[in-house]
Amino acid sequence: MKPSFHSAPTAAARKSGTRRTLLAAAVTLAASLLPWSGAQAQASGGAYPNKPVRIIVGFPAGTGPDIVARLLAQKLSEGWGNLGVIVDNKPGAGGLIAAGEAARAAPDGYTIMLGETGQLSIAPSSYNKLPYDPAKDFAAVSQVVTSDFVLLVNPQKVPARNVKEFVDWTKQQRGLFLATFGAGTPGHFGAFMFGDAVKLKPEPVHYKNTSDALGGLFSGDVQGVFASVGLAAPNVKAGKLAALGTTGATRTPTLPDVPTIKEQGYANLEFSSWFGIVAPTKTPPEIIAKLNADIVRAVQSPEGKAKMEEAGFRVTGTSQQDFARTIAADTVTWGKAVAATGFKAD
Repeated sequence: MKPSFHSAPTAAARKSGTRRTLLAAAVTLAASLLPWSGAQAQASGGAYPNKPVRIIVGFPAGTGPDIVARLLAQKLSEGWGNLGVIVDNKPGAGGLIAAGEAARAAPDGYTIMLGETGQLSIAPSSYNKLPYDPAKDFAAVSQVVTSDFVLLVNPQKVPARNVKEFVDWTKQQRGLFLATFGAGTPGHFGAFMFGDAVKLKPEPVHYKNTSDALGGLFSGDVQGVFASVGLAAPNVKAGKLAALGTTGATRTPTLPDVPTIKEQGYANLEFSSWFGIVAPTKTPPEIIAKLNADIVRAVQSPEGKAKMEEAGFRVTGTSQQDFARTIAADTVTWGKAVAATGFKAD
């Protein structure tokens, strides 16, 4: 039997086969890359957020606004797939420097601000000129928390253990000297509200920061200070400072044994502050809505809420509309307090 032989392929046939092989490989590779390419296109397109978000804070690290911003940043970052949320502290001028920078930021949702009562509702009345207009330059996103204040004294310097004893003792002294964490802050005007309620004229002593103010309290240079509950709680629980009363409508869960000042017979004395996220005013509505939904979800989650409350804050997580109404209403309320003192910061 003769062996059978196959003729070798021609050069043209070999070239055609090579093209078919390469084409098939290209099609297979393209198909394998489709899921990745689609995801990348979504990330590099209009999806928000697709890069780190910056939260500007107008106060130093360790202060109430900074604590709230960092807790919020952590939860938002987790919800955004650990995309990254940066807290950028820009302290100075009672938060005005930070607010001015935030107002000038690109309205794309990647620079937002954790604003507080002083920057957004008090400053318009206490300053003749501001580097921003709270009503025109910012869009409300969501109020995050509220914070009551507590009247603190140094138990080594002041014998009082409730508000009435403090008032009676103060009347025997050379005056009522109350520390503040800066001119134009809620604690500053809260001191005047307290003086009006107890029929005394306070002498506010302005410090640059919380550390200096508490230092004045420990040294005896001042008799008391209205501090946020979150800041006060560690010193109160350690016995270093005595809490005479809180300024909220009800007792704070952080210091449940401390009665409100209203409970102690001063019915008209109630004030608190709040912290909330705002964005440059021309930020697209869909981004504002996305931010609001994610912030509310973050702070009202069991872990987010527990951490905020542990730090001494009352979680709110409001709608955009409710926060806008709060800012406007408090601008009127605090404006009256500022007018009563005749104070101007500039």
